[in-house]
Amino acid sequence: MDDIGLSSAIRVTDLVVGFGRQIVLNGLCLEVRRGEILGLVGASGGGKSVLMRTIIGLIPRRSGTIEVMGTPVGGAGERATQNAAARWGILFQQGALFSSLTVKQNVQFPLRENRQMSQELMDEIATAKLEMVGLRAEDGDKFPAELSGGMTKRAALARALALDPAIVFLDEPTSGLDPISAGDFDVLIKTLQRTLGLTVFMVTHDLASLNTVCDRVAALADGKIVAIGPMSDLLRSEHPWVKAYFHGKRSQMLQPKAS
Repeated sequence: MDDIGLSSAIRVTDLVVGFGRQIVLNGLCLEVRRGEILGLVGASGGGKSVLMRTIIGLIPRRSGTIEVMGTPVGGAGERATQNAAARWGILFQQGALFSSLTVKQNVQFPLRENRQMSQELMDEIATAKLEMVGLRAEDGDKFPAELSGGMTKRAALARALALDPAIVFLDEPTSGLDPISAGDFDVLIKTLQRTLGLTVFMVTHDLASLNTVCDRVAALADGKIVAIGPMSDLLRSEHPWVKAYFHGKRSQMLQPKAS
């Protein structure tokens, strides 16, 4: 394996994804480095979630290649995709917790599906994951309907971490949260990334998250990645969509992070 492969958590090359006659991703290329937090931005309906869901195998691709930790996934190699899936965790936009299960049972769900272990051990792991994301052990006995928006996000993150993944996919993780809760969640993501050595692929439109959490930001427009780099690089981009996004009315909150 070459040096680039060793340093890449995810490599997407010449990816084409479409629905009927509509092409959503058209020859897209992207590298996510191991151990970084990469933020993905783009217009609403521009293909951000489509890209994430294609990488994890929920949406088929028409052409192109996807590698996760150096292993090709998707396409004919379905078993390779299943094996790779054990190395990632996913937090969907609304949490996607099972409403009929308690929080603890939600966290245990990936363990039941992928591991052979005792109930006692699953209880210990679930409690540890809940505490890791800032929830109490007793919160594990609640049902999703009893949780606040911030608690729902944390519970879903605990479930995403259940199998000790190397990569975590976050789809709009601060969507629906008030600014204080969103800021707390940003701090949590950064802390977990540093503590656990995670690679984080984060789809977001939250300008504050992009500025405070992400090591690099990738901008998706016209079916391709049109700019990628630290926030300071994107602020200097001359691409029309990138300029409009980062220099619009809400861009005053963006200040390049001190190095």
